[in-house]
Amino acid sequence: MIDVHNDEKLLKVLLKDDPDITIEDALDNEMVINMGPQHPATHGVLRLVLRLDGETVVNTVPELGYLHRGYEKMAEAMSFNEFIPHTDRLDYTSTMSNNVAYALAVEKLLGIEAPKRAQYIRMIIAEISRIMGHLVAIGTFAMDVGAVTMVLWTFREREKIQNIYDRVAGARFTTSYTRIGGLASDFDDVAVKMTKEFLDEFDHTMDDFEKLLNTNKIFIGRLEGIGVLTKEDAIAFGVTGPNLRASGVQYDIRRANPYLYYSDMDFDVPVFTEGDCLARYFVRVDEVRESIKILRQLLDKIPQGEIIANLPKKVLPHKAEIYSRMEELIHDFMIVNFGVNPPVGDTYFSVENPKGELGFYFVSNGSGHPWKLKIRSPSFCNLQALPKMCNGQMISDVIAIIGSIDPVMGEADK
Repeated sequence: MIDVHNDEKLLKVLLKDDPDITIEDALDNEMVINMGPQHPATHGVLRLVLRLDGETVVNTVPELGYLHRGYEKMAEAMSFNEFIPHTDRLDYTSTMSNNVAYALAVEKLLGIEAPKRAQYIRMIIAEISRIMGHLVAIGTFAMDVGAVTMVLWTFREREKIQNIYDRVAGARFTTSYTRIGGLASDFDDVAVKMTKEFLDEFDHTMDDFEKLLNTNKIFIGRLEGIGVLTKEDAIAFGVTGPNLRASGVQYDIRRANPYLYYSDMDFDVPVFTEGDCLARYFVRVDEVRESIKILRQLLDKIPQGEIIANLPKKVLPHKAEIYSRMEELIHDFMIVNFGVNPPVGDTYFSVENPKGELGFYFVSNGSGHPWKLKIRSPSFCNLQALPKMCNGQMISDVIAIIGSIDPVMGEADK
């Protein structure tokens, strides 16, 4: 129970939709309880304050900020290159796609472009990251509503993806693989072979996933008609990604505002109209299959060439050149110590991440580090819709609703 004297402001928020009831009446006849921030089903340090009438949720207040990240402020004291490892720690279930988004945003600010091979590899790792993120989402979501087997199966497949990461980037989790202007290392033939073998096996694995969950009456019963978010509400709350498409909005940045070479790819944008927890699950499953389709096209079409742009005043040169040529050594020294100097102005760039629209807004004063950085993190925006989905539901449904949103507090508390 919450001490009314310590949380009076919060209680007033809980009662704002019911002006006829006082705080004292609410505490006498209803319950106000905390769910989180230390709760396994809140997917991190998310605190929900729930006003309950019996087991029915009357009102919900999500409270964020327990992670104390301060990434946007930290960026002001870092060069553009130095901030790359911090992007891994945003949505840490799909690290490489964060890297790609940040690198593309900085390149737009600088007015440069990575070589074609690097752009194809970025698409490959972004789609692998999408599969990886959705595996975690589906597995933990199923576990939240009691299907424990699924989380073991999905994490088994995630390990196989991390083997590919290990080959490509030399790290399994926080990879820091992209570079401004390209990539840290090539996606070699061995990595291509590993990816193709994974995809060949994974097609059948996805069939097993769906057979296990889609025929489970308990799983379907726990999710169908629960946490409904209408198309209008989803748009009003700024919801993006699978959660938006589950509410009937066919918006995917890869189609609406194509970047890299997505306009050359053949893939569908899965959309469901029900807007409930079950629809959000179905969208993610279908998106995994579309990512498999995209990856097969990319692996067949990947061009030869350089993986990093030859722009020594803006892009870190190759190590071989740094160790053998004086000019490249000087450029490397200047970029590392003083950073690149983008034009004065501001720019915004966003990509379709597994959680939704991940965007970076830069304000530049011409120095080697951002004057301001604003991260548009999808988990933060998607969590705004929690009260709309939870109010009127049972308290046990709150667990399913949080899992269906698939938030990661690492990017919400940026």
